[in-house]
Amino acid sequence: MPVQYPDHHNCIANLACSILRHYGITPPNATLPAADALLAAHPAKHVLVLLVDGMGVSNMERHLSPEGFFRRHLVTPYSSTFPPTTVAATTAMLSGLTPNRSGWLGWVGYFPQVDRNVVYYWNVDNDTGEPIRECNVPWTYVPYRSLTDLISQNGTAAYARLPFLPPFEPGHLPDLDTFLGNVEQLCEKDEPSYIYAYWDALDTLMHRNGVECDAVGQLMRQIEQRVEEMAARLKDTLLLITADHGHISTRGAVLTDYPELAECLVRMPSIELRTVNLFVKPGMEKQLENAFAKYFPDTFMLLTKQQVLEKQLFGPGENHPLLEGMLGDYIAIAVSDMDIVNVPSDHKGNHAGITPEEMTIPLIAVKC
Repeated sequence: MPVQYPDHHNCIANLACSILRHYGITPPNATLPAADALLAAHPAKHVLVLLVDGMGVSNMERHLSPEGFFRRHLVTPYSSTFPPTTVAATTAMLSGLTPNRSGWLGWVGYFPQVDRNVVYYWNVDNDTGEPIRECNVPWTYVPYRSLTDLISQNGTAAYARLPFLPPFEPGHLPDLDTFLGNVEQLCEKDEPSYIYAYWDALDTLMHRNGVECDAVGQLMRQIEQRVEEMAARLKDTLLLITADHGHISTRGAVLTDYPELAECLVRMPSIELRTVNLFVKPGMEKQLENAFAKYFPDTFMLLTKQQVLEKQLFGPGENHPLLEGMLGDYIAIAVSDMDIVNVPSDHKGNHAGITPEEMTIPLIAVKC
């Protein structure tokens, strides 16, 4: 499969920076030219960003008609972060920070301060499943300020809507109509506002079933139809629709099936199943390199930490002070359809590799 590196001057962090600048706030990174043009050309009382998790350009082309609402209003394809995955990319959308600056790298992060692989969103030890009670590790060590907080503090109303957070009831996820109805109500307010809305069901379905199945196409078309219906009712709103990453169908290689590789490691890997950090026992570096060349010659790119930093894969500019300690000695990056899993998994789809299908996301715009 071809490789596509992130474009840090044309990525989702830059979209967030365009929004910050639109509201008079100095952004932490460069802005996105396409978004700057839209915000200037279409002044509106409300700016609504709807992020559909996993809806990469390749997935749209597979399942949606070129004449449909989303593809008809596609302004440009652009880049996710590296890795192209929810924790890294939605944090970029929420903060304007690329992963090297935010420290939010993937589903799981190694935090030297607690010597644990921690699931960012759940604050649990990924290796044991135990809740971490002493503190919320990510928010203690890699906190960030969100666009909604910054915009609110600067004098404009700002809202974030995610199906698993208030005002929705914990443990009872809203259906799509309820979710979009709540978002629509915010756009009916008299006061100018910025609204960020995130919908995750499509990504969840593709993880479970892969990207080709009929159910994925049906859900994507349902989302498109409901958003088109909502857009027809909105007034004085610039609707920007995007994704955090694309998604491909994948197969898994279980780490423990490769003892020649596993015995080199100090701890289990983290970050993502397609962007895997490797902490290597002293003196076993050559064995690890040989094992990767033997078992994964065409499926993973193996880079040293120094190579990753020199390439600025996680983003340009000054790195978060904790970044290097989180990366390990090597990073293995998927350039194929293969995952490296710590335990067997029945997932049939994934992301966080460095293929065009995972990296390329849409910027869709509708002036309502």
